[in-house]
Amino acid sequence: MLTTSESTTSRGRTLTSKQLPKATPWIIAVASILVAAGISFLGLGRFSIAVTAVLAGAINAVAVFAISAAYEGRRKAVDRVATTVVSSTFVLACVPLVSLLWLTVSKGGAALDLNLLSRTMLGMKGVLDQQYVAGEAGLAGGFYHAIVGTVLITLAACVISIPIGVLAAIYLVEYAGKNKLGKAITFLVDVMTGIPSIVAGLFAFALFSTIANVLLPGAAGIAKTGFTAAVALSVLMIPIVVRNTEEILRLVPMDLREASYALGVPKWKTIVKIVLPTSVSGILSGVTIAIARVIGETAPIMVTAGFAKSLNWNLFSGWMSTLPTYIYDSQLRPVSPGDAAIASSERAWAAALVLVALVMILNLLARLIAKVLAPKAGR
Repeated sequence: MLTTSESTTSRGRTLTSKQLPKATPWIIAVASILVAAGISFLGLGRFSIAVTAVLAGAINAVAVFAISAAYEGRRKAVDRVATTVVSSTFVLACVPLVSLLWLTVSKGGAALDLNLLSRTMLGMKGVLDQQYVAGEAGLAGGFYHAIVGTVLITLAACVISIPIGVLAAIYLVEYAGKNKLGKAITFLVDVMTGIPSIVAGLFAFALFSTIANVLLPGAAGIAKTGFTAAVALSVLMIPIVVRNTEEILRLVPMDLREASYALGVPKWKTIVKIVLPTSVSGILSGVTIAIARVIGETAPIMVTAGFAKSLNWNLFSGWMSTLPTYIYDSQLRPVSPGDAAIASSERAWAAALVLVALVMILNLLARLIAKVLAPKAGR
């Protein structure tokens, strides 16, 4: 029988190992950055963010391993180095996102005002931008028509894509099993996932141009509408919705289905009442990802809906603008060339900020809806 002292000590070693203070990794990281900045400045004669980041990462990893190995042991040191590498990679991955958001907010926020949100480009002339650059007038024009076009086309694409995608995923998970039709659908979904967006736009335009020529020979031009653009976007959305919904439905425990079947509930009602409510949060997250994927598309909208300077509420007639095509057109073809082109650039940055805000609002709405529709946990 071991005594208390013997149970806690074996051959002079305690069961608890030494631990570095919690602040040590942060102190090492800060010191590594300072040393790397000094080396960068001495070696290059100037401060370089890229060189400092690379040197700081290498110095930090070596310092963490050396200090931890000397105090905690080799095994703990390797674990700390792995944690440092993963954390550093995460920070590096966030740098482009944060810089992009900062650039969009700083440039777009400086130009954004209520006038841009409530006006269109109808009647816009280069002299107005020249007066703005000269400080004689405010920034004219706006992208209200592009906001309306973005919302209408995206909503129409959702109406087409979400039911088809969710129902296809339900068939693949609940009914198809390993039959040939299920395998064929899975293969086609995989192929559609890799389709370039411009091809989806060309497909939709070719489809509606053919229909227009059959109904009204020589009237292929009328196929350029907001609804054609919505069909093009739905081609891009459907495979994303199918794939995500399929994976989420497979995560629903089979015990829930079997318990429902044991009570005599039909399969379709089990899916509607048990499976879908259980997975609604994940399904909505996938739908949000699909919307974020297509709401910023430019090429298919250019092919199917064209460019418009005025407001158009009719999805089935006339050209429509969206925020991505408005940004592209503003940068490619400014209203006034030369120094006055900065006015078009400012409108483009403001439109980009609104587009980012729309995506964020959609994400928040999806989370709120998922929280409301999610099944309430019982005791």
